Amino acid sequence: MSGLVDQPAGSPTAGEPAFFEAGLVRRPHGVKGELLIEVDRHYLQQFKPGKTVFFGESHQPVRLVSSRQHNLGLLVQFEDLNTPELAGQHRLEKIYVSSLQRGKLPAGEYYVDQILGMQVRNIDTDEGLGEVSEVIETGANDVYVVTSSSGQDLLLPVIKDVIKKIDLEKGEILIHLLPGLIESQQK
Repeated sequence: MSGLVDQPAGSPTAGEPAFFEAGLVRRPHGVKGELLIEVDRHYLQQFKPGKTVFFGESHQPVRLVSSRQHNLGLLVQFEDLNTPELAGQHRLEKIYVSSLQRGKLPAGEYYVDQILGMQVRNIDTDEGLGEVSEVIETGANDVYVVTSSSGQDLLLPVIKDVIKKIDLEKGEILIHLLPGLIESQQK
C-alpha cells in the first residue's frame, strides 16, 4: 500500500475516537481487484477517488482509485489492490475513516455511533426503557433497537411521532410510544 494519508494536521476532539467505522468489505468483484463494500450512508462522501480510508483494526491506510454504485453497495477499486487475490484478503474487514475526515451532519441527523448506547425514556410516563443497542437502516426510516435491563428488545421507528428529542449531551432519547407499539412487538 502507498501509506499516504490525505488528512489535515491536528488531532480529534478530546475523548473522541481517532477512527469511526464507515463500512464493511463484503467480497471481491471481478478480475481487477474491485471490492463490493457496504457503506454507512453518512460516509458516502469519503468513498470518492483520491480519498483515503483505513482497513481493519490496524487502520491500514488505502487510497481510492474509483468507486461506483452497485445494487448492494459500492464497487470500489483501491490503490495497489489490483487482483482478486489481493482484494480477497480484505473480505469482511471493517473500513474506517479518520475523525478528522468526519463532517458535520445536517440538523436532526446523527451518526450511528452517536446513537448507540443512548438511554431511552418515555416522555409520557418518565419510564426508562433501556438503551439503544443497534440501529437498523431501512429504506423508509431507521429503526432503533432498544434493549431493556431484562434483555427485552423494543423496536422504535425513527419518525417524528415517536422520537421526540435526542440529547447528545445527556446521552438520552425522549420518545412517545404510539398506541399498540409494544403490544404488537410482544406477539
